[in-house]
Amino acid sequence: MAIKVGVVAVQGAVSEHLEAFERAFADSGRKGQAVPVRRLRDLEGVQALAIPGGESTTISKLLQKFGLFDEIVKRAGHGMPVLGTCAGLVLLASEGDGEVRRTMTRLLGLMDMAVDRNAFGRQRESFEADISVGLPGPDFKKPFPAVFIRAPAITKVWGRCRALAKVGDIIVLAEQGNLIAAAFHPELTADSRVHRRLMEKL
Repeated sequence: MAIKVGVVAVQGAVSEHLEAFERAFADSGRKGQAVPVRRLRDLEGVQALAIPGGESTTISKLLQKFGLFDEIVKRAGHGMPVLGTCAGLVLLASEGDGEVRRTMTRLLGLMDMAVDRNAFGRQRESFEADISVGLPGPDFKKPFPAVFIRAPAITKVWGRCRALAKVGDIIVLAEQGNLIAAAFHPELTADSRVHRRLMEKL
């Protein structure tokens, strides 16, 4: 059966996520389509969702403006798999940092984790690193090539949320049930494992 995944398309690397899902379909042998989600009607039939990077305050405001915010919270609460990358990670968190509070950014509050929005500094401090992902099975036996661009960090996890990968002592990948949060940009590599991991939750 074909599956339908959506990419929130209000800001950020939308086309790159759409292409990453197409790679994930091909690599997993599953049939499906990836569609941009800009308005509430675009969520029709969508079974899994990615929230890309960008500017978390702006994305939050646009999600509210277009009626997507509460619907995403509702659907995720009912088990829809959601992947948040970079700014998307920030929005998935239950607890923000001083910058989140200063900008009065409304978070989706779906994952039991706290975030530091600008943990890795400015654009010029972007970097790549191979990270080891703490998941069983053959898929993540080899490191994942992670691209960090003005990346946030997860400062703590609790409850059902678990840390899956770190750079040094900093958590950069976490999972909670049907939810995945990545501080890096898996859509900017040819490696489809993070996107496949999301689809495996369907």
